[in-house]
Amino acid sequence: MLRLKEIRKSKGMTQQQVADALGLHLTNYNKLETGATEMTLTRLEQLSQILHVAPTEFISLHSNTRTVQIKQHIQAGVWSESFVWPEDAWYEVAIPDDEQFRNVNLYGAELRGPSMNKRYQDGSAIIYTSMIETGEQPAFGKRYIVEIERADGLREATIKTLWKDETGKPWLLPESNDPRHQAPIDLTGAEGDTIRIVGRVAYSVQRED
Repeated sequence: MLRLKEIRKSKGMTQQQVADALGLHLTNYNKLETGATEMTLTRLEQLSQILHVAPTEFISLHSNTRTVQIKQHIQAGVWSESFVWPEDAWYEVAIPDDEQFRNVNLYGAELRGPSMNKRYQDGSAIIYTSMIETGEQPAFGKRYIVEIERADGLREATIKTLWKDETGKPWLLPESNDPRHQAPIDLTGAEGDTIRIVGRVAYSVQRED
């Protein structure tokens, strides 16, 4: 069920204004709002930019849930130019429609490997915010999506907990029972490395054994 009309009204825009922004005749736009015309992914992305909401906000599967697309994976110890999957491999997960994140874009990635296996199962879907979009500052004790980029351009993506030692120095901590993933990571990184805190973990959706 599409929430296009509800969202448009909440933004104080008329049908004509949105139709003009899309480059559509008013009649054709009205068909989108009523569901008479099928909503394509491209059109949904255009509407999300015009109305400044996440594409998933237009779709209401249930009054207290929202969906997030899983488009990539993250895995500590694996270096690659990109972790994004082909579009036909994407899938959706449903999460609570939490008021805290209602006007925030949420992103999804599948966690692979044992680097956080004390907290998340292998294959868990991790839902996170963008630190750039929200403008929030990292907070100690929270879990974050972290990217480490080497001088050769290859990247590693992982989840770590932000922690500070008794001197106040910040570290990124794994939560793993695997000896390969138990060493704290210095936020300054190794020589030639760039460390970025990409997003804060909001939810995890775990598979049943």
